[in-house]
Parts: sequence; C-alpha cells; structure tokens
Amino acid sequence: MRVIVVGAGVIGLSCAIRLAEGGFEVAVFARDLPLETTSSVAAALWYPYLSAPEDRVAGWSRTTYEEFAKLAEVEPAVELRHGREFLTERTPDPSWADVLPDLTRVGSPPPGFVDGWAFTAPVIDMPAYLPALVKRLEAAGGTLTRAALSALPTAADLVVNCAGLGARLTASDPTVTPVRGQVLTVEPCGLTDWLLADRSPSELTYVIPRRNDVVVGGTSQPGDWNLAVDPKTTEQILDRAAELVPQLRKANIIRQRVGLRPARPAIRCELVRTRAGEPIIHCYGHGGSGITLSWGCADEVLDLARTV
Repeated sequence: MRVIVVGAGVIGLSCAIRLAEGGFEVAVFARDLPLETTSSVAAALWYPYLSAPEDRVAGWSRTTYEEFAKLAEVEPAVELRHGREFLTERTPDPSWADVLPDLTRVGSPPPGFVDGWAFTAPVIDMPAYLPALVKRLEAAGGTLTRAALSALPTAADLVVNCAGLGARLTASDPTVTPVRGQVLTVEPCGLTDWLLADRSPSELTYVIPRRNDVVVGGTSQPGDWNLAVDPKTTEQILDRAAELVPQLRKANIIRQRVGLRPARPAIRCELVRTRAGEPIIHCYGHGGSGITLSWGCADEVLDLARTV
C-alpha cells in the first residue's frame, strides 16, 4: 500500500518510519524540511506539556519513554539525564508519574518555590536526531520531498496528515493555533542535569544540557505567530535561568530561535474517510509534546493504517 505522510517534523518522521518499517511504501511530503520545523527548535526533554486528552497522552508518553530508553543505548542524539522541576504550589504526582522509574520529591526547593520532584528523562538533541530519523526512514525504503501543499494529496492509498500548524489548511481546522516559544542555546558550562522551574504559565524557565550545548528557555505565548527573536525576551529568559543556575551568566550564546508549538484543545489522532471514501489518518495538535508523544502516536498510526 502506498502511503503519503504530510509533514516532516518529529511526528511526521516517526509515523513514516513506523509505516515504512511495517511494510508500507512511504513518501513524506513537507513544506519545511526537518531542520526547518518547530521540532528542530525544541529543547526536547521528555515531558508532557500543552497536550490533551490526559488519558491518551499518558499512554502515548509511556510508549515514547520506553522507546527513547532503548534508543539511548544505540543513538548518540538520545540521552537519559536526571533533573529537577521546581513548583510554586504543592502538587500531587503528575498523571504520567508511573512511567518514570525514579520519581522522588525535592526536599528543599529554592526560594520562590514550595515543591518539586526529580526524575530521569530522555533528552533529545534535535539537530542531530532529525537527520538520524531521515536516514532511518530512507533505510526502510521511504522518501522525503519538499512540497508546498495547500490541501492533502490524493495520489495514494492512504494519506497521513502530520502537518502540525499546517493542519489549519490541510485539515481545514482552525482550532490548531500557535503557542510561541523562544529559546537560546549556550556553550556547555559544566551542567549535566536538566532543570524546570516555571513561576507563571507564560514565563517558562528550563535549562536542558545536551551533548554540545545547553538549551535555555523560554516562553509560552498563545496565538502569537511572530518568528522573530526578541532581544529583550532573551535577556529575561537568561535572567530567570541564571537566578537558578548562576554559571549561565558567563556562558556564550550560540544561537537564538523561535518555534511555534501546534496547540489544539485535544490532539487529533484518528482515521477518517472523505466523501469519496478515501482514507486519511490525522495526527496533529501535539502542542509542546511532539517529541514526548512521538513514538506512541506513531504506533497508533501504524495500527490505524493496518485497518484500511
């Protein structure tokens, strides 16, 4: 069966790989190549964020955690790192806590925080991981082609729509909206553990060490389409992060970037048919959890494809 996957971010590539390795003839078409997508901007710590419904997210995130734990043994772009999250309110364990092998409470959070937990989670170096996914897709016989699509193609037995924000066009779905995130990367400064510490929903603070750099963020700005880096925001991000990780004050900035998370009231992952009976699998609206849910959603897409 010939399958066209629309979108070459982490969701599109993961779905394409599962399909190609599952015996389907797969072609990926995308306006943006992998390193141009929102996925390439992501700090890519496994952490369910800005995504619903809770029960499906828990299942997808569990599957993805397990897959990344295996990949960490063979793929240099995937590492398991310990870290801590500080919270401004006393909070029960998250719904996905049972996925984690080592969740513990933080005994003495820093000033301004009253609770927190520590655990080990996958950290993915996206500039290295996305090209690795493309190689894996091609090794399974799949292809990737740049193509600007205003609607879904029809020249296939099955179309899988993983267009992210592009689903506003490809699925005529206005409920998919951007949540702007600005981040910067700095040179390594001796950090090994990641850190999350959000004082408000719009001012995210995260410090994610990777193999060759450290990602520092961020913002969460719903409805903002602006892809330009704001220097004042960069200063604010660094100030918040350096308050908790002082060595960041002297770290050299390598790059600053903006990504638009594809948010939706609930992730859409389902098989539908057009009026003409043509099958389409929609898989989009992952918000800030595309990497965290990628393999779980890809497995579900493969299962759906086998029913066509």
